[in-house]
Amino acid sequence: MTSDAVHQKLARIRAGEKPRVLDLFAGCGGLSLGFKAAGFAIRAALELDPDAARSHGLNFHPDDARHSRSRDIIATHPEDLVAELDLGPVDDAFDVIVGGPPCQAFARVGRPKLREIDSHPQAFRHDPRARLYQEYLRYVAAFQPLVVLMENVPDVLNHGGQNIAEEICEVLEAKGYVCGYTLLNASYYGVPQMRERMFLIGYRREVAASVSFPSPSHWMTLPAGYDGSRAVALKVLNGLFGAAHDYIEPPASGPDLPSAITAEQAIGDLPPIYARKQLASGILKRGARRMDQPIPYDNRRKVSEYARQMRSWPGFEAPVEGLRDHVIRYLPRDYELFARLNPGDQYPEAHRHAMAMLAERISELREQGKRVREGSSEYERLKDSIVPPYDASKFPNKWRKMWRDQPARTLMAHLGKDSYSHIHYDSEQARTISVREAARLQSFPDGFVFSGTMNPAFRQIGNAVPPLLARALASEIFKTLKGAKAKEEHVGSRTPATV
Repeated sequence: MTSDAVHQKLARIRAGEKPRVLDLFAGCGGLSLGFKAAGFAIRAALELDPDAARSHGLNFHPDDARHSRSRDIIATHPEDLVAELDLGPVDDAFDVIVGGPPCQAFARVGRPKLREIDSHPQAFRHDPRARLYQEYLRYVAAFQPLVVLMENVPDVLNHGGQNIAEEICEVLEAKGYVCGYTLLNASYYGVPQMRERMFLIGYRREVAASVSFPSPSHWMTLPAGYDGSRAVALKVLNGLFGAAHDYIEPPASGPDLPSAITAEQAIGDLPPIYARKQLASGILKRGARRMDQPIPYDNRRKVSEYARQMRSWPGFEAPVEGLRDHVIRYLPRDYELFARLNPGDQYPEAHRHAMAMLAERISELREQGKRVREGSSEYERLKDSIVPPYDASKFPNKWRKMWRDQPARTLMAHLGKDSYSHIHYDSEQARTISVREAARLQSFPDGFVFSGTMNPAFRQIGNAVPPLLARALASEIFKTLKGAKAKEEHVGSRTPATV
C-alpha cells in the first residue's frame, strides 16, 4: 500500500467517517458487534457455516439478503466479494480486517513454510494445513487495511512447539505493519465468563509506532486452572524459541477495580425454567424447540446493571414481546441429579451423587417388598434410568455446576452437542443453561438474533468472541486511528511501497 493510500483512509476517518470493517471467519458476529458498538461500520463478513452467516446478516444487514449468504474464503476472491456487495474498489473497501483462521490451519507449519506460503500463493497445494492462513493473508494483501486484529486460543503461543502468533507478526511486519499480541481474559472486561484468548493487533507503520491493549475494567482472582493454562501457553516465551519480540504483557488488573460480573448478575433476571415441574406437567417434551416463541420477562426478579445493559444495548434492545430462544435441552434422566449437585461439582461428583440416588431407589423398593439384585436386568434398567453412562475417571470435566457468585467458566463450541459444562446454579431450576442464558454469559444483548435451531445457536455462541471484550479492543483501536498522524514521507526502506 502506498503512503498516499494510507493517508487517504486516515483522512476520511479523521473527518468523521466510521472506519469500515471486514470480519473474516465471522461466525454470528461477536467481533462485529463489539466493533459496531465502538463506532465502526460493519461493511461485510465472510462465514462458511450457513446458520452463523445468516445470523450475521440478520443482525448487521437485515435488509440485504446478500449479507446472509455463507461464503467459503478459499472459493471467494476479494474482487468477487466487493463486486457482489457493491463495495467499490478493492483497495479502498475496508479500513480494518478482524477475525482469526482456525488454529488447525497452523499445525506443524514452521516459519520458513509460513514465509513460503505468503510469498507463493500456490504453496498451500503442498501443505493444505496452512491454506486458511494463506487466504487470510491474501485478503490483507488485497484490501490493504490500516488495522488487522486476529483472535485465537492461547495454545497458538505454543502449538506443537511453535509460537504461531510471533510467526504471524513476522509476516505482517514484512508487509509494513507494527504488531503485538497478548492474552486477555474476558472476565477483566465486564464479561461474566473466564474466557482466555490470544489477541494480535497490527497497525500500518504510518498509523502507529506501537501496539497497546485496553485496560481492564474489572477484577477477579482466576482459578488455578486458568493460571496453569496461561503458564503452559507462555512457556514458549521463556526460551523455547528465544525472544518473543512482539509479545506484550496484558494490561494489569487489580482489586481496586469493580468485581467481575457473576453468573447470577448475568442471568438471574431471566424467567426461571423449572425443568422438573415442566417435565412432570408435560410442558417440556422431546423434540425441536421453538426458538422464536417469546417469553415475557419476570418483572419480580432483580435486574442487575449488567442485565440492564443486555436489555438496552443500542440497536439490539430487548424485544417488547419478550425473550427469544430461552429454551433448554430435554434431559429427563438428569434433572433430579442436577438438583443435588453442589456449585463447582464436576462429573466425578455427579457420578457419586447418581450412585447414591440409585442406592436410595433400591432401598425404597426393598421397603416395598421388592428385591433388586445387583447385576440383574432390572438393576441395569434402573441404573440406566438414574446414572449417566460415562466413566468418571475419563470424563472429569464433562459436567460442571456453575457458581452463582462467580463468572462462568469458558463456553465452548461443544455447547452445540451438550450443555453439561454449564449446569444452572439454581438447584430449583435443576437444568442446563438455555440458549439465551449462554448468550448473556457471552455478553450478547437480548435483541441479538441467532439463526437456526437450538444446537447451531449454542455452537455459534460458544465459538464467538464476547462482544464486550471486542468492544474494549475496538475502542482502543478507534482511539489509535483517530490520533494517528499521517506521515508526510514514505516510511524507510524496510517498509515495502506496496503489499
